Amino acid sequence: MNTTLIAIGAAIAVLTGAAAGISIGMATSKAVESIARQPEAEGKISRTLILGCALAEATAIYGFVIAVLIIFMLK
Repeated sequence: MNTTLIAIGAAIAVLTGAAAGISIGMATSKAVESIARQPEAEGKISRTLILGCALAEATAIYGFVIAVLIIFMLK
């Protein structure tokens, strides 16, 4: 298979890391904003934020694993 296509496929798979970073940043900013408006709800907001960040980070890790598999399996 063409190595250029393999590199493009791996790069697209790694873009999930960038998307996860953006989504975690947006979620964190909204959580800080929510806590600033309602400090008494800090515990509930923080738990939800941590769960969402963990799921977004898992998506980034899956994208990285797919990229590595593309690189090594299609050579």
